[in-house]
Amino acid sequence: MRLALIHTGAQLRQLARYPSFLVPTLVLPAGFYVFFGLPQKHADPSLLMASFAAYAVLGIAFFQFGVGISIDRGDPWEAYLRTLPVSVMQRFAGRVGSAVVFAAAATVPVIVIAVAARPISLTPLAWAGFIFVLAAGSVPLALLGIALGYWVPAKGALPVANLVYLAFAYAGGLWTGPSGVPHPVALVAPLLPTRQWGDVLWSSVHGGWGGAHWVPLLGFSVAFGALAVAGYRRDEGQRFR
Repeated sequence: MRLALIHTGAQLRQLARYPSFLVPTLVLPAGFYVFFGLPQKHADPSLLMASFAAYAVLGIAFFQFGVGISIDRGDPWEAYLRTLPVSVMQRFAGRVGSAVVFAAAATVPVIVIAVAARPISLTPLAWAGFIFVLAAGSVPLALLGIALGYWVPAKGALPVANLVYLAFAYAGGLWTGPSGVPHPVALVAPLLPTRQWGDVLWSSVHGGWGGAHWVPLLGFSVAFGALAVAGYRRDEGQRFR
């Protein structure tokens, strides 16, 4: 536990030194909500708040995990860290810990602006359910980000992460809510983890728990987790054989 906390602190200090990561991570989700969420006057403000909060967390999953891991793989410091008596789980725990901090920092402005700008009234139980679903539902996306980090080379990580990130956010309805995507996109949206995550989030702000939508999220978690483990083993085999 102590080593995981040390790695969390090191990750936070490292990322905080890069304004190019810090500013977009904290500012863009709130900015997107102001420019694309608030003008949707006839949409349910609770659903839009949940959608753009998920969008903020999705950015952490793809850029801190996906792009970050891919770039770290080519760093000599990463090769040195793998020689230390620290398990991969402790290092992953440190990365996840720092991601939680940045995810909270990115979602809080979205929620504050949403509550201040539009009439949103959730019960304490609904708020608790929303926060739980926001965290638990992001697991498959975080695992997909880790998988991208180990399978995609550093030079291709940013464009690939951007492509998947924007496509998943748009097609999953994270910019518009459940009824805002065009019909052709809506037909394939249920096949995406972001749409299933959106469905449980939209249910949570109305006091529900998402029901059957958790089943595909669990399936995505298993599939993306296996892909991430395979990518890690592949990378380790290439470097230390």
